[in-house]
Amino acid sequence: MSRITEDERYMRRCLQLARCGLMEARPNPMVGAVITHRGRIIGEGYHIRCGEGHAEVNAFASVRPADEQLLAEATIYVSLEPCAHHGKTPPCAELIIKKGVRRVVVGCTDPFARVQGRGIEMIRRAGIEVTVGVLESECAELNKRFMTYHSEHRPYIILKWAQTSNGYIDDNFRPTAISNAFTSMLSHRLRAENDAILVGRTTAERDRPALNVRHWTGRDPMRITLGHDTDLHSLMDDLHGKSIQSLIVEGGAKTHRSFISEGLFDEIRVEISPATVTGGTHAPTLPDGIRLCEQRQYDGNIIATYRRTEHKNGNTTET
Repeated sequence: MSRITEDERYMRRCLQLARCGLMEARPNPMVGAVITHRGRIIGEGYHIRCGEGHAEVNAFASVRPADEQLLAEATIYVSLEPCAHHGKTPPCAELIIKKGVRRVVVGCTDPFARVQGRGIEMIRRAGIEVTVGVLESECAELNKRFMTYHSEHRPYIILKWAQTSNGYIDDNFRPTAISNAFTSMLSHRLRAENDAILVGRTTAERDRPALNVRHWTGRDPMRITLGHDTDLHSLMDDLHGKSIQSLIVEGGAKTHRSFISEGLFDEIRVEISPATVTGGTHAPTLPDGIRLCEQRQYDGNIIATYRRTEHKNGNTTET
Protein backbone atom coordinates (compact mmCIF):
# COMPACT_ATOMS: atom_id res chain seq x y z
CA MET A 1 0.00 0.00 0.00
CA SER A 2 1.41 3.42 -0.97
CA ARG A 3 2.00 6.05 1.71
CA ILE A 4 -0.69 8.32 0.17
CA THR A 5 -3.29 5.54 0.20
CA GLU A 6 -2.28 4.52 3.71
CA ASP A 7 -2.46 8.09 4.99
CA GLU A 8 -5.93 8.56 3.51
CA ARG A 9 -7.11 5.28 4.99
CA TYR A 10 -6.16 6.27 8.51
CA MET A 11 -7.38 9.83 8.08
CA ARG A 12 -10.79 8.47 7.13
CA ARG A 13 -10.77 6.57 10.40
CA CYS A 14 -9.97 9.87 12.14
CA LEU A 15 -13.04 11.41 10.51
CA GLN A 16 -15.21 8.48 11.60
CA LEU A 17 -14.08 8.92 15.18
CA ALA A 18 -14.41 12.71 15.09
CA ARG A 19 -18.10 12.53 14.16
CA CYS A 20 -18.79 10.82 17.48
CA GLY A 21 -18.27 14.21 19.14
CA LEU A 22 -21.01 15.95 17.16
CA MET A 23 -23.31 16.70 20.07
CA GLU A 24 -20.91 17.21 22.98
CA ALA A 25 -17.68 18.70 21.61
CA ARG A 26 -19.19 22.11 20.82
CA PRO A 27 -18.01 24.83 20.81
CA ASN A 28 -14.76 22.95 20.21
CA PRO A 29 -14.29 21.27 16.84
CA MET A 30 -14.84 17.57 16.24
CA VAL A 31 -11.44 15.86 16.05
CA GLY A 32 -10.32 12.26 15.69
CA ALA A 33 -6.84 10.76 16.16
CA VAL A 34 -5.32 7.41 15.23
CA ILE A 35 -1.88 6.07 16.19
CA THR A 36 -0.34 3.40 13.94
CA HIS A 37 2.77 1.25 13.93
CA ARG A 38 3.74 -0.69 10.83
CA GLY A 39 0.19 -0.93 9.52
CA ARG A 40 -1.46 -1.67 12.87
CA ILE A 41 -3.60 0.72 14.90
CA ILE A 42 -2.23 0.80 18.43
CA GLY A 43 -4.35 3.70 19.71
CA GLU A 44 -7.25 5.92 18.74
CA GLY A 45 -9.59 8.47 20.24
CA TYR A 46 -11.74 11.52 19.63
CA HIS A 47 -12.67 14.73 21.43
CA ILE A 48 -15.67 13.59 23.42
CA ARG A 49 -16.73 16.67 25.33
CA CYS A 50 -15.72 20.32 25.57
CA GLY A 51 -13.40 20.87 28.54
CA GLU A 52 -12.20 17.27 28.56
CA GLY A 53 -9.29 15.52 26.84
CA HIS A 54 -8.68 16.25 23.18
CA ALA A 55 -8.49 13.52 20.54
CA GLU A 56 -4.70 13.15 20.82
CA VAL A 57 -4.89 12.78 24.61
CA ASN A 58 -7.51 10.06 24.34
CA ALA A 59 -5.62 8.28 21.56
CA PHE A 60 -2.39 8.09 23.58
CA ALA A 61 -4.37 7.01 26.66
CA SER A 62 -5.78 4.07 24.69
CA VAL A 63 -2.36 2.65 23.85
CA ARG A 64 -1.74 -0.56 25.78
CA PRO A 65 1.25 -0.56 28.13
CA ALA A 66 2.84 -3.31 26.03
CA ASP A 67 2.70 -1.04 22.96
CA GLU A 68 4.14 2.09 24.59
CA GLN A 69 7.61 1.13 23.38
CA LEU A 70 6.36 1.30 19.78
CA LEU A 71 5.57 5.03 19.92
CA ALA A 72 9.11 6.01 18.87
CA GLU A 73 8.43 4.43 15.48
CA ALA A 74 4.71 5.30 15.33
CA THR A 75 2.66 7.77 13.27
CA ILE A 76 -0.20 9.76 14.74
CA TYR A 77 -2.98 10.90 12.41
CA VAL A 78 -5.11 13.87 13.49
CA SER A 79 -8.01 15.35 11.51
CA LEU A 80 -7.29 18.88 12.78
CA GLU A 81 -4.00 20.55 13.66
CA PRO A 82 -2.94 19.83 17.27
CA CYS A 83 -3.41 22.81 19.57
CA ALA A 84 -0.37 24.75 20.76
CA HIS A 85 -1.89 26.81 23.56
CA HIS A 86 -3.00 26.33 27.14
CA GLY A 87 -6.81 26.41 27.33
CA LYS A 88 -8.97 24.14 29.46
CA THR A 89 -6.42 21.43 28.64
CA PRO A 90 -2.64 21.51 27.98
CA PRO A 91 -1.29 21.82 24.40
CA CYS A 92 -1.60 18.62 22.39
CA ALA A 93 1.48 19.56 20.34
CA GLU A 94 3.56 19.34 23.53
CA LEU A 95 2.08 15.92 24.35
CA ILE A 96 2.94 14.61 20.88
CA ILE A 97 6.52 15.81 21.28
CA LYS A 98 6.74 14.26 24.76
CA LYS A 99 5.49 10.91 23.47
CA GLY A 100 8.24 10.97 20.82
CA VAL A 101 6.34 9.68 17.79
CA ARG A 102 8.21 9.49 14.49
CA ARG A 103 5.65 11.20 12.26
CA VAL A 104 2.50 13.32 12.46
CA VAL A 105 -0.16 13.52 9.72
CA VAL A 106 -2.63 16.41 9.90
CA GLY A 107 -5.87 16.69 7.95
CA CYS A 108 -6.23 20.48 7.97
CA THR A 109 -4.89 23.48 9.84
CA ASP A 110 -6.85 25.11 12.65
CA PRO A 111 -8.17 28.65 11.90
CA PHE A 112 -8.49 29.48 15.61
CA ALA A 113 -6.33 32.56 16.23
CA ARG A 114 -4.33 30.89 19.01
CA VAL A 115 -3.37 27.98 16.77
CA GLN A 116 -3.19 28.78 13.01
CA GLY A 117 -0.12 26.71 12.20
CA ARG A 118 1.60 27.08 15.57
CA GLY A 119 0.97 23.46 16.53
CA ILE A 120 2.51 22.20 13.30
CA GLU A 121 5.48 24.55 13.67
CA MET A 122 6.09 23.47 17.27
CA ILE A 123 6.14 19.79 16.31
CA ARG A 124 8.46 20.36 13.34
CA ARG A 125 10.87 22.36 15.51
CA ALA A 126 11.12 19.29 17.72
CA GLY A 127 12.44 17.34 14.72
CA ILE A 128 9.29 15.31 14.03
CA GLU A 129 8.17 14.82 10.42
CA VAL A 130 4.80 16.47 9.74
CA THR A 131 2.56 15.94 6.72
CA VAL A 132 -0.34 18.38 6.27
CA GLY A 133 -3.39 18.31 3.99
CA VAL A 134 -4.43 14.65 3.82
CA LEU A 135 -8.17 14.64 3.00
CA GLU A 136 -8.02 18.36 3.72
CA SER A 137 -11.40 19.29 2.21
CA GLU A 138 -13.19 16.47 4.05
CA CYS A 139 -11.57 17.45 7.35
CA ALA A 140 -12.52 21.11 6.88
CA GLU A 141 -16.07 20.17 5.84
CA LEU A 142 -16.59 18.17 9.02
CA ASN A 143 -16.04 21.35 11.05
CA LYS A 144 -17.64 23.83 8.63
CA ARG A 145 -19.37 25.63 11.49
CA PHE A 146 -16.16 26.03 13.50
CA MET A 147 -14.19 27.01 10.37
CA THR A 148 -16.70 29.67 9.28
CA TYR A 149 -16.98 31.11 12.78
CA HIS A 150 -13.22 31.64 13.04
CA SER A 151 -12.46 32.60 9.43
CA GLU A 152 -15.53 34.74 8.59
CA HIS A 153 -16.14 35.99 12.16
CA ARG A 154 -19.82 35.09 12.03
CA PRO A 155 -21.94 31.95 12.46
CA TYR A 156 -22.30 29.35 9.74
CA ILE A 157 -25.75 30.21 8.33
CA ILE A 158 -28.31 27.69 7.07
CA LEU A 159 -31.43 29.05 5.37
CA LYS A 160 -34.23 26.51 5.63
CA TRP A 161 -37.80 26.45 4.39
CA ALA A 162 -40.51 24.05 3.24
CA GLN A 163 -42.71 24.68 0.21
CA THR A 164 -45.44 23.08 -1.85
CA SER A 165 -44.67 21.67 -5.28
CA ASN A 166 -46.11 24.84 -6.85
CA GLY A 167 -43.90 27.13 -4.80
CA TYR A 168 -45.85 28.36 -1.76
CA ILE A 169 -44.85 28.22 1.91
CA ASP A 170 -48.41 28.47 3.27
CA ASP A 171 -52.02 27.94 2.16
CA ASN A 172 -53.53 31.26 1.13
CA PHE A 173 -51.52 33.03 3.86
CA ARG A 174 -52.58 30.55 6.55
CA PRO A 175 -50.07 28.18 8.21
CA THR A 176 -50.16 24.68 6.78
CA ALA A 177 -48.24 21.49 7.45
CA ILE A 178 -45.80 20.82 4.60
CA SER A 179 -43.29 18.56 6.34
CA ASN A 180 -44.24 14.97 7.08
CA ALA A 181 -43.47 13.12 10.30
CA PHE A 182 -40.07 11.91 9.14
CA THR A 183 -38.84 15.21 7.69
CA SER A 184 -40.07 16.99 10.81
CA MET A 185 -37.84 14.68 12.84
CA LEU A 186 -34.91 15.54 10.55
CA SER A 187 -35.58 19.23 11.13
CA HIS A 188 -35.40 18.70 14.86
CA ARG A 189 -32.15 16.77 14.49
CA LEU A 190 -30.75 19.72 12.55
CA ARG A 191 -31.78 22.05 15.37
CA ALA A 192 -29.98 19.86 17.91
CA GLU A 193 -26.81 20.08 15.81
CA ASN A 194 -26.77 23.89 15.68
CA ASP A 195 -26.43 26.70 18.19
CA ALA A 196 -29.25 29.11 17.33
CA ILE A 197 -32.45 29.37 15.31
CA LEU A 198 -34.04 32.54 13.95
CA VAL A 199 -37.46 33.54 12.65
CA GLY A 200 -38.90 36.91 11.70
CA ARG A 201 -41.28 38.72 14.00
CA THR A 202 -44.30 38.13 11.72
CA THR A 203 -43.65 34.37 11.66
CA ALA A 204 -43.14 34.31 15.44
CA GLU A 205 -46.42 36.13 16.10
CA ARG A 206 -48.52 34.39 13.44
CA ASP A 207 -47.28 30.79 13.69
CA ARG A 208 -45.96 30.76 17.28
CA PRO A 209 -43.35 28.08 16.46
CA ALA A 210 -41.78 26.21 19.38
CA LEU A 211 -38.39 25.95 17.61
CA ASN A 212 -37.19 23.21 19.95
CA VAL A 213 -35.95 19.61 19.55
CA ARG A 214 -39.00 17.76 20.92
CA HIS A 215 -38.79 15.13 18.12
CA TRP A 216 -35.07 14.47 18.68
CA THR A 217 -32.61 14.46 21.56
CA GLY A 218 -30.14 17.17 22.47
CA ARG A 219 -30.05 20.83 23.42
CA ASP A 220 -32.61 23.31 22.16
CA PRO A 221 -30.97 25.99 20.01
CA MET A 222 -31.02 29.57 21.23
CA ARG A 223 -34.19 31.21 19.91
CA ILE A 224 -33.91 34.55 18.08
CA THR A 225 -36.77 36.69 16.78
CA LEU A 226 -35.68 39.17 14.13
CA GLY A 227 -37.06 42.67 14.60
CA HIS A 228 -38.25 44.67 11.60
CA ASP A 229 -35.38 47.18 11.86
CA THR A 230 -32.58 44.82 12.87
CA ASP A 231 -29.33 45.22 10.95
CA LEU A 232 -28.28 41.72 9.95
CA HIS A 233 -24.55 42.37 9.92
CA SER A 234 -24.71 43.87 13.41
CA LEU A 235 -26.70 40.85 14.53
CA MET A 236 -24.02 38.53 13.13
CA ASP A 237 -21.36 40.49 15.02
CA ASP A 238 -23.40 40.12 18.19
CA LEU A 239 -23.84 36.36 17.71
CA HIS A 240 -20.13 35.98 17.02
CA GLY A 241 -19.40 37.77 20.27
CA LYS A 242 -21.69 35.31 22.07
CA SER A 243 -19.79 32.33 20.59
CA ILE A 244 -22.71 31.25 18.41
CA GLN A 245 -21.03 29.20 15.69
CA SER A 246 -24.09 28.20 13.67
CA LEU A 247 -27.50 29.66 12.89
CA ILE A 248 -30.60 28.20 11.25
CA VAL A 249 -32.89 30.76 9.62
CA GLU A 250 -36.37 29.19 9.39
CA GLY A 251 -38.42 32.05 8.05
CA GLY A 252 -40.50 33.63 6.95
CA ALA A 253 -40.01 34.42 3.29
CA LYS A 254 -39.19 38.09 3.89
CA THR A 255 -36.52 37.14 6.42
CA HIS A 256 -35.00 34.61 4.03
CA ARG A 257 -34.92 37.19 1.24
CA SER A 258 -33.18 39.66 3.55
CA PHE A 259 -30.42 37.17 4.36
CA ILE A 260 -30.03 36.27 0.68
CA SER A 261 -29.91 39.94 -0.31
CA GLU A 262 -27.13 40.58 2.21
CA GLY A 263 -25.19 37.50 1.12
CA LEU A 264 -25.49 36.03 4.59
CA PHE A 265 -25.83 32.32 3.99
CA ASP A 266 -23.61 29.27 3.54
CA GLU A 267 -26.20 26.57 2.96
CA ILE A 268 -29.83 26.44 1.82
CA ARG A 269 -32.13 23.51 2.58
CA VAL A 270 -35.45 23.37 0.78
CA GLU A 271 -38.10 20.76 1.51
CA ILE A 272 -40.62 20.28 -1.29
CA SER A 273 -43.94 18.54 -0.71
CA PRO A 274 -45.95 16.99 -3.58
CA ALA A 275 -49.00 18.92 -2.32
CA THR A 276 -50.27 22.05 -4.07
CA VAL A 277 -52.30 25.04 -2.91
CA THR A 278 -54.22 27.68 -4.83
CA GLY A 279 -52.21 30.63 -3.51
CA GLY A 280 -50.42 32.24 -0.60
CA THR A 281 -46.89 33.39 0.19
CA HIS A 282 -44.37 32.59 -2.52
CA ALA A 283 -41.27 30.70 -1.46
CA PRO A 284 -37.99 32.61 -1.79
CA THR A 285 -36.20 32.42 -5.13
CA LEU A 286 -32.95 30.50 -4.98
CA PRO A 287 -30.04 32.91 -5.52
CA ASP A 288 -27.26 32.69 -8.07
CA GLY A 289 -23.91 31.33 -6.97
CA ILE A 290 -25.09 28.09 -5.38
CA ARG A 291 -24.91 24.47 -6.38
CA LEU A 292 -27.03 21.46 -5.49
CA CYS A 293 -24.92 19.14 -3.35
CA GLU A 294 -27.55 16.68 -2.09
CA GLN A 295 -31.14 15.72 -2.85
CA ARG A 296 -33.06 12.98 -1.06
CA GLN A 297 -36.67 11.83 -0.87
CA TYR A 298 -38.43 10.95 2.37
CA ASP A 299 -41.98 9.59 2.25
CA GLY A 300 -42.77 11.66 -0.83
CA ASN A 301 -41.12 14.90 0.28
CA ILE A 302 -37.83 15.97 -1.27
CA ILE A 303 -35.10 17.77 0.69
CA ALA A 304 -32.59 19.57 -1.51
CA THR A 305 -29.42 21.01 0.00
CA TYR A 306 -27.49 23.75 -1.76
CA ARG A 307 -24.07 25.12 -0.90
CA ARG A 308 -22.89 28.59 -1.66
CA THR A 309 -19.95 29.28 -3.97
CA GLU A 310 -17.87 32.21 -2.84
CA HIS A 311 -15.67 34.53 -4.85
CA LYS A 312 -12.22 34.92 -3.34
CA ASN A 313 -9.50 36.78 -5.23
CA GLY A 314 -11.39 36.31 -8.46
CA ASN A 315 -11.79 32.56 -8.02
CA THR A 316 -14.97 30.69 -7.20
CA THR A 317 -14.71 28.16 -4.42
CA GLU A 318 -17.31 26.23 -2.46
CA THR A 319 -17.72 27.32 1.14
